[in-house]
Amino acid sequence: MSLLRLDGVTRSVHLADGSLLEILRGVDLAVDAGEHVSIVGRSGSGKTTLLNLLGFLDEPASGNLLWEGRPLRSLSTRQRDRLRGRDIGFVFQQFNLLSGRSALDNTIVPLLYAESALFWRRRVLATAMLERVGLGERLGSTPEQLSGGEQQRVAIARALVRGPRLILADEPTGALDVETGARVMRLLDDVARASGAALITITHDPAIAALADRSYRLDAGSLVLDAAGVAA
Repeated sequence: MSLLRLDGVTRSVHLADGSLLEILRGVDLAVDAGEHVSIVGRSGSGKTTLLNLLGFLDEPASGNLLWEGRPLRSLSTRQRDRLRGRDIGFVFQQFNLLSGRSALDNTIVPLLYAESALFWRRRVLATAMLERVGLGERLGSTPEQLSGGEQQRVAIARALVRGPRLILADEPTGALDVETGARVMRLLDDVARASGAALITITHDPAIAALADRSYRLDAGSLVLDAAGVAA
């Protein structure tokens, strides 16, 4: 059974003139635990809409979105929020770190709302994750004192500190230079594989997409597997 599955998912919006704009058209996707899947698409292709669905931030207009075989529609809002906070980690292009707060404090944030065992061990867990991404000596550094690549590594540590089963990376290297972006992406892939988490990378960069086990192209709302499963 797949960890996450989309069957014939559609999403559309009503425009001001009353017409209907189809954003996603019958999207099918299955992602297993420990698998890395990339989705490539131009601006306006529906990537953000798809990301919101994958992160349980929105619902399909039609079709099914399933978590371990259970339809999203069968979950209450509270159950969905709890699942998202516990099992899904987000890594964004903009690092979204708290200004003036240390790398350790930024990494701790997801644990402030965790169950008691994680909450009481928050400093130990956050320190261990920062060491894992190579920032063990920068625990007290604020975002203003860190390079772009270091800030993204803090963002990765923050996304992974609760041990999510699914990591959603939205243009995770878009704010970095090519060399730093490649290093950060390899780190994210390595840490995800080591923890057995599924990783979905949404990007416009074919070189980043090629790091995945399978690569898809989102075009005019349709998701198509690239030739040989890798980015063209």
